[in-house]
Amino acid sequence: VQLQASGGGLVQAGGSLTLSCTVSGTTLDYYTIGWFRQAPGKQRETVACISDSGGNTYYADSVTGRLTISKDNNKNTVNLQMKNLRPEDTAVYFCAAEHYPGSGLLTEDYEYGYWGQGTLVTVSS
Repeated sequence: VQLQASGGGLVQAGGSLTLSCTVSGTTLDYYTIGWFRQAPGKQRETVACISDSGGNTYYADSVTGRLTISKDNNKNTVNLQMKNLRPEDTAVYFCAAEHYPGSGLLTEDYEYGYWGQGTLVTVSS
């Protein structure tokens, strides 16, 4: 299972970006996907997660209402739409996958076994 994160870049505060995670080597039908981020000098944190069916989602308090995670099993992609970005959202964003059927959620990074390489999001003030 391989993951490729893309869509990062430089954006002004208040702006928007959409990150994409493309998965190969498997279908996403029974995989839960998470987005995580790591800012310089800080620990990696969970941003958002989505269940295998796409019916259940989780958001960190700091991003609730501004970020939306969505899953397209036919295209094997998971998107993270980010709006009203803040300088504190600046980080390297990673997507991760884990085989977890049953519409449940995995919200901790140690629960995921497959990781992409990360994409940098920089929000200027």
